[in-house]
Amino acid sequence: MMRTAAIDCGTNSIRLLIADVDDDGRLTDVIRLMRVVRLGEGVDTTGRLSEAALARTFAAARDYAELISHHGADRIRFVVTSATRDAANRDVFAAGIKELLGVDPEVVNGNEEATLSFDGALSVLPPEASTTEDSLVLVVDLGGGSTEFVVGNERGVAASRSMDMGCVRFTERYLASDPPTVREIGVMEAEVRRLIDEAARDVPFDKVTRLIGVAGSITTITAHALDLPGYSPDDIHGSEVDQERVSRAATDLLGMNREQRAALPYMHPGRVDVIGAGALIWRTITDYLAEATGGRVRTSLTSEHDILDGIALSQNRPVNQ
Repeated sequence: MMRTAAIDCGTNSIRLLIADVDDDGRLTDVIRLMRVVRLGEGVDTTGRLSEAALARTFAAARDYAELISHHGADRIRFVVTSATRDAANRDVFAAGIKELLGVDPEVVNGNEEATLSFDGALSVLPPEASTTEDSLVLVVDLGGGSTEFVVGNERGVAASRSMDMGCVRFTERYLASDPPTVREIGVMEAEVRRLIDEAARDVPFDKVTRLIGVAGSITTITAHALDLPGYSPDDIHGSEVDQERVSRAATDLLGMNREQRAALPYMHPGRVDVIGAGALIWRTITDYLAEATGGRVRTSLTSEHDILDGIALSQNRPVNQ
């Protein structure tokens, strides 16, 4: 049994998982936390991480360092995704994290990010979700700055692609009104479809037999589709929602103003301003996949376990691998 600390620092949030990993690669949570720090705020426009965003992220990292010290960990891995890949001053961020946690943040490329998300999602699927040699699972990780598409099965990843579309990036780029106008939605949806078409050059969407969605935008949309009285990971994790219901939930969120979104009992304050873009991306993906598979895939499974779990699991591999 090994205790690991995994940190996933994305465009919108920074998350910590301290877990025990057994020799069979099973995770047992010790603590799992999320803070919305909006590290990537403005990066799409300025090309730099702002001082305010860095301060928010360093404050969260300082708190996480204290928790890691308290609970103990044999290994720590800090993975940085979309926001810092695009920032000119990413060295300032890296130096700050090294000072606080004693490890260098790893700026993973899109393909590794996709693989980690895939491993995390599949690590907690029930036996009946196992795939055969002829079937493929598509895991979609919808983040703040990018969306990862990864196809594979229990034997590993067959294909993946990371696209620069996410709920923070596309809110800033396309959805200026509250609620978004019909024109803003149309322009953004056309760009999302264009990017999925581009991803389809590498990812065989037409061969997919099952769809899994991970990360906060998708779990929040699922909570809305299920009309939950509050955010409940136990109710969200493993839930399967048909494409029509996803579409209705996403359309409903897009039509709300900020006050209405903030009043939803399962809405995290840090997602209020960006959930509309996340909903539009997820609606377009589920519509696209239903079309690409000739209606074979018309439901999506939501997983609360994602890249964070993949980061923790990756530390159970021998150091020389």
